[in-house]
Amino acid sequence: MEKKRNREDGLRIVDDFEQSGLSRRQYCERNNLAVTTLDYWRWKKAKVARPQLVQVAVAVEEPESSGGFCLTLANGRCIESSWKFSESDLARLIRIVESA
Repeated sequence: MEKKRNREDGLRIVDDFEQSGLSRRQYCERNNLAVTTLDYWRWKKAKVARPQLVQVAVAVEEPESSGGFCLTLANGRCIESSWKFSESDLARLIRIVESA
Protein backbone atom coordinates (compact mmCIF):
# COMPACT_ATOMS: atom_id res chain seq x y z
CA MET A 1 0.00 0.00 0.00
CA GLU A 2 1.31 3.45 -0.92
CA LYS A 3 1.83 6.14 1.65
CA LYS A 4 -0.55 9.08 1.86
CA ARG A 5 0.77 12.17 0.16
CA ASN A 6 -0.10 15.75 0.87
CA ARG A 7 -1.01 18.16 -1.90
CA GLU A 8 2.51 19.58 -2.13
CA ASP A 9 4.03 16.10 -2.59
CA GLY A 10 1.41 15.18 -5.20
CA LEU A 11 1.97 18.32 -7.25
CA ARG A 12 5.75 17.81 -7.03
CA ILE A 13 5.28 14.30 -8.46
CA VAL A 14 3.26 15.70 -11.37
CA ASP A 15 5.86 18.39 -12.10
CA ASP A 16 8.63 15.78 -12.01
CA PHE A 17 6.64 13.50 -14.34
CA GLU A 18 5.96 16.34 -16.82
CA GLN A 19 9.67 17.19 -16.96
CA SER A 20 10.78 13.55 -17.25
CA GLY A 21 9.70 12.98 -20.85
CA LEU A 22 8.66 9.45 -19.86
CA SER A 23 5.32 7.76 -20.42
CA ARG A 24 3.06 7.45 -17.39
CA ARG A 25 3.86 3.74 -17.05
CA GLN A 26 7.64 4.26 -17.40
CA TYR A 27 7.66 7.08 -14.86
CA CYS A 28 5.61 5.09 -12.36
CA GLU A 29 7.76 1.96 -12.72
CA ARG A 30 10.96 3.95 -12.18
CA ASN A 31 9.52 5.73 -9.14
CA ASN A 32 7.65 2.80 -7.58
CA LEU A 33 4.35 4.63 -8.00
CA ALA A 34 0.91 3.38 -9.04
CA VAL A 35 -0.30 4.84 -12.34
CA THR A 36 -3.63 5.60 -10.68
CA THR A 37 -1.81 7.72 -8.07
CA LEU A 38 -0.07 9.74 -10.77
CA ASP A 39 -3.37 10.13 -12.65
CA TYR A 40 -5.10 11.30 -9.45
CA TRP A 41 -2.54 14.05 -8.83
CA ARG A 42 -2.57 15.07 -12.49
CA TRP A 43 -6.36 15.41 -12.22
CA LYS A 44 -6.03 17.44 -8.99
CA LYS A 45 -3.50 19.78 -10.62
CA ALA A 46 -5.72 20.27 -13.69
CA LYS A 47 -8.72 20.95 -11.46
CA VAL A 48 -6.84 23.71 -9.63
CA ALA A 49 -5.68 25.24 -12.92
CA ARG A 50 -9.21 25.63 -14.29
CA PRO A 51 -10.44 29.20 -14.52
CA GLN A 52 -12.92 30.11 -11.83
CA LEU A 53 -16.12 32.06 -12.41
CA VAL A 54 -16.01 35.62 -11.14
CA GLN A 55 -18.86 37.96 -10.42
CA VAL A 56 -19.21 40.78 -12.95
CA ALA A 57 -21.29 43.91 -13.15
CA VAL A 58 -23.27 44.39 -16.37
CA ALA A 59 -23.23 47.92 -17.79
CA VAL A 60 -25.97 48.77 -20.26
CA GLU A 61 -24.77 51.26 -22.86
CA GLU A 62 -28.07 51.82 -24.65
CA PRO A 63 -31.22 52.42 -22.60
CA GLU A 64 -33.35 51.22 -25.53
CA SER A 65 -31.53 47.87 -25.50
CA SER A 66 -33.64 44.77 -26.01
CA GLY A 67 -32.10 43.17 -22.93
CA GLY A 68 -29.27 41.55 -24.85
CA PHE A 69 -25.72 41.30 -23.64
CA CYS A 70 -22.18 40.63 -24.80
CA LEU A 71 -19.82 38.86 -22.41
CA THR A 72 -16.13 38.46 -23.26
CA LEU A 73 -14.58 35.49 -21.47
CA ALA A 74 -11.02 34.99 -20.21
CA ASN A 75 -10.24 32.69 -23.15
CA GLY A 76 -11.18 35.47 -25.61
CA ARG A 77 -14.50 33.99 -26.66
CA CYS A 78 -17.55 36.22 -26.62
CA ILE A 79 -21.13 35.31 -25.74
CA GLU A 80 -23.75 37.60 -27.29
CA SER A 81 -27.42 37.01 -26.77
CA SER A 82 -30.76 38.71 -26.50
CA TRP A 83 -32.17 35.76 -24.55
CA LYS A 84 -32.78 35.95 -20.85
CA PHE A 85 -30.95 33.35 -18.74
CA SER A 86 -31.35 32.33 -15.15
CA GLU A 87 -28.14 32.75 -13.15
CA SER A 88 -27.53 28.98 -13.05
CA ASP A 89 -28.14 28.57 -16.81
CA LEU A 90 -25.77 31.44 -17.62
CA ALA A 91 -23.08 29.99 -15.31
CA ARG A 92 -23.47 26.62 -17.07
CA LEU A 93 -23.20 28.28 -20.50
CA ILE A 94 -20.04 30.12 -19.44
CA ARG A 95 -18.45 26.90 -18.13
CA ILE A 96 -19.20 25.13 -21.42
CA VAL A 97 -17.81 27.93 -23.57
CA GLU A 98 -14.71 28.37 -21.36
CA SER A 99 -13.87 24.67 -21.65
CA ALA A 100 -14.41 24.43 -25.42
